[in-house]
Amino acid sequence: MSGHHHHGHHHGHEANKKTLAVSFCLIAAFMLVEIIGGWLTGSLALLSDAGHMLSDALAIGFSLWAFKLGERAVSRSRTFGYQRAEILFALFNGLTLAAIAVWIIIEAAARFRHPPEIATGGMLAVSITGLLVNIVVARYMHRHSDVEDNINMKSAYLHVLGDLLGSVGAIAAALLMMAFGWRLADPLISVLIALLIAHSGIGIIKNTTHILMQGAPQDIDQEDLVARMKAVDGVENVHDLHLWTLTSSRHLLSAHIVVDGNMSVREAQSVLEAVAETVRSRGIGHVTLQIESREHGHSETLYCDEGLGHEHRHHDRHHDHHHPHQH
Repeated sequence: MSGHHHHGHHHGHEANKKTLAVSFCLIAAFMLVEIIGGWLTGSLALLSDAGHMLSDALAIGFSLWAFKLGERAVSRSRTFGYQRAEILFALFNGLTLAAIAVWIIIEAAARFRHPPEIATGGMLAVSITGLLVNIVVARYMHRHSDVEDNINMKSAYLHVLGDLLGSVGAIAAALLMMAFGWRLADPLISVLIALLIAHSGIGIIKNTTHILMQGAPQDIDQEDLVARMKAVDGVENVHDLHLWTLTSSRHLLSAHIVVDGNMSVREAQSVLEAVAETVRSRGIGHVTLQIESREHGHSETLYCDEGLGHEHRHHDRHHDHHHPHQH
């Protein structure tokens, strides 16, 4: 990978960390104000909104911790370091979003049976203030960090958006109850918000479990990639392809490349480097290629259907494993 690309990745990583730290401070400060206000006034609305803010602060704090963990150096026991930590924390954030949605629906069911008292101006004031804080944080996160492609940032961002929707819903419910005395507005709006939060949470859970199950990146056209690899001069076939994601935006590939068995090592090396460059140009940073002749003696299928145990024994027998340094 070129030094320029590494610099861009590092810059994005630092921007993400700074954004999370600033967002955490803003939300934690407002949460403390709400806790003190709720304790002094005895307002349940204030305390419950502080609980929402606490879930945001925890989500952002965990995401920040994941980035910090990911910076740890590789070691003998963890040859990829802690880079997968951000996927685990994103999964945790997705699960908490789903849990919050379930809790809101259970709470709303109780309120349908026993509608709350008509909202006071205090509830409206708290909701408006909470909305403003969440808008500031959400805008800041969207402008200064990678909330589209980095799943860890996206999960923290969705927590803030969920809370923002909660504030919008509380304002709408308060206004409806104050204007029309319609007590069912509060639980009804809560259920709609819960469904939106659940949708976000389930999306994060699906994406993170796909990565944890070594799923192939969904934005890479594999047919096109293999066609480009086979089009490299000197390549006769490609098989035993594996493509997976280590962490948001860091993809890895391993494959066997068949070349003419009469090639010199130097010629085979130049073919291998050309294929590796082709793969890297499609957004895959870490490439491991094994060069073989036509007499390799095992399956020619693109996605090897032989048992992994067999493959490992096969690799032990064939140590012609060329791995150009791709970092």
